[in-house]
Amino acid sequence: EHLSDSSKKHRVVPYKDRTSTPNYPKCPKHSKNCELYCDLCDIPVCSTCISSGNHRGHHLSDVLQNIISKIKDLKKDLKELESRIYPKYEEIASGLKTKKDNLETQNRKLTTAVTKQGEDWHREINIIVNNRKSEIDEMKTQHFAVLNKQEKEIKHITAEVKQCILDLKEILESNEVSLASAYKSRNAEFRCLPPDLNVSLPTFSPHQINTEQLQQMFGSLSTLSITTEECGYTIKPLLDEPELITSIDTGYDKLYSVTCLNDEEIWTHGNDKIMKLYSLKGKLLTSIKTKSKINPRSIAVTRSGDLVYTDTDTRTVNIVKNKQTQEVIRLQGWKPFFVYITSSDDLLVTMNSDDDTHTKVVRYSGSIENQTIQFDSEGEPLYLFGTITYVSENRNLDICVADNMAKAVVVVNQAGKFRFRYTGHSSNKGSFYPLGITTDSQSHILTADYYNHCIHILDQDGQFLHYIDNCDLDSPWGLCVDSRDNLFVAENTSGKVKKIKYM
Repeated sequence: EHLSDSSKKHRVVPYKDRTSTPNYPKCPKHSKNCELYCDLCDIPVCSTCISSGNHRGHHLSDVLQNIISKIKDLKKDLKELESRIYPKYEEIASGLKTKKDNLETQNRKLTTAVTKQGEDWHREINIIVNNRKSEIDEMKTQHFAVLNKQEKEIKHITAEVKQCILDLKEILESNEVSLASAYKSRNAEFRCLPPDLNVSLPTFSPHQINTEQLQQMFGSLSTLSITTEECGYTIKPLLDEPELITSIDTGYDKLYSVTCLNDEEIWTHGNDKIMKLYSLKGKLLTSIKTKSKINPRSIAVTRSGDLVYTDTDTRTVNIVKNKQTQEVIRLQGWKPFFVYITSSDDLLVTMNSDDDTHTKVVRYSGSIENQTIQFDSEGEPLYLFGTITYVSENRNLDICVADNMAKAVVVVNQAGKFRFRYTGHSSNKGSFYPLGITTDSQSHILTADYYNHCIHILDQDGQFLHYIDNCDLDSPWGLCVDSRDNLFVAENTSGKVKKIKYM
C-alpha cells in the first residue's frame, strides 16, 4: 500500500530501525532534501543550492548534526523558560497584585487620616464657635445686670418724685400753715439726673480666610513616586562553564573572607590581625590592624564604604572610619561571628552563646537591636548549636545562613519565618560543608562547599541550579559578588582570591 503511492517517497525499514530514517528538510527552491547546512547563511541547503555557487567558500556542515545542536539549544531554552523566566514573570505578576493590594490599603489609611484631620478641625472649630457664643452670652448678662440696676434706681427715684408731687399738691390745697412751714424742697436733689448709660455692644471681626495657608495648616501629601528598575527585570543566564577572570595572592597562610569595596577593590582578612585592601590588579592599597591586636572573625563594608569587622575575643562589632576604629556593638554572654550589611544598611550578626549551646542571627540598626532570629514556629532551633555561620540578605529580603556543622543552608523570610533548608545536591561527591554565602542580582544563593572544592548555585526557593566546580577552586571559604555579578572566592589554603564570571 505504501510502495504503490508514487506521490510520496516511502522507505520501508524493519520496525526496530524506524528512528534511523532521517527526515531531512525540503529545499523551498529546488524541492530536494537538504542534507547540508550553511553556517554562514544559517539555512539548510540541497545539492543544487551548492552546485549553483551561491554558497561557494561558505562552511557547510551536516544538517542533522546542526539540528541536533539546535535541539540541544531548544531544550536549554525550554528549561530556562520553565524553571526561571516563567516563574519570574509569575513572581512579578504576584508582586504587582500585592502592590495593588498595598495601594488600596495605603489609600484607605490616607483617606482615614485626612477624614480624621477634618473631624479634628471641625471639632476645634466647633469649640471655638461655642466659646465665642459663650463670651457673647456672658457679655449680654453683664450688660443686662447694669441696665437692670439702673432701671431699679430710676423707678425708685421716680416713685419719690411722684410722692413729692402728691405732697406738694396736698400742702397747696390745705390751709394747714404747719405743713408749708415743715416742707423741705428736694428739687435740687432731683435735678441731678442719673448718668446716661451708653451700652457699647461687642463686634465680631472675622479674619479673612486664606485658602492657601489653610491648606498648608491642614496638612500636605508627599509627592507620588513611581520608579522603574529595569535591571530588576533582566534575567541573566548562567554560563555552562564559568570563567576565571583573575587571581589575587593575598599573602595570608589561611584566607577567610573577601568583600567588595567597589567593582575595582576588595577587602580581605585571614589568620592574622591585619585586614588588607587590594586592587583587582593585585596591588596592596592599604592595611588596617584590629584594635585588640586579635584576628578579626569577619569583615563587611557599609553602603558609605566604611569597613566593619567582628572581634570574638572582645565580643565587639567595630567600624573603621578614616582609619579610626570605633566600637559599635559590645555583647554580653554572646560571641559575634559573621557580620553582613543589608540593603537598608542594617547589620546582620551571627553569634554563638559563650557556652556554644545556642546560635542566633541578630539585626541591628546602628547599635540598636531590632530583630532576633533563633527558633522556628515550633520553637525548635533554626541553627545547630555553636556552629560557624555565615549570613547574607537576598534581593527578596530573605535571610540566608550557611550552617556548616548542620551541613545546610537555612533560609528565613524578612520576618524571620522559616522558608526552606538546602542540604546539598544528590550529585555531591562528598558531604556538603557550606561556609561562605552570598546572593546576586538574580536572587541566586551561592554557597562555598569547602571539602568538595566547589560553589553551589540555588534559586531563591532553594532549588539547585548549577555548580561552579572548575576554575581550579581550592578549599573555597568566603564569597561575595560585585555590582556586575562577578563572583569573588576566598580560597582558604592557597590564600588567593579568584574573580569568576558565572553569568
